[in-house]
Amino acid sequence: MKHRVFQFFLIFTGGVLLIAGIQRQEAFTVLTKAINICLECIGIG
Repeated sequence: MKHRVFQFFLIFTGGVLLIAGIQRQEAFTVLTKAINICLECIGIG
């Protein structure tokens, strides 16, 4: 029973943080940083 409660808590917390990040428009920032890192790894950026 405790295992199920903990799973629900983690899923709920993750969902809340995901929505908060989207509202703060951080998805674009994360994507931009990921692109820059990938370009640096292959030697273009």
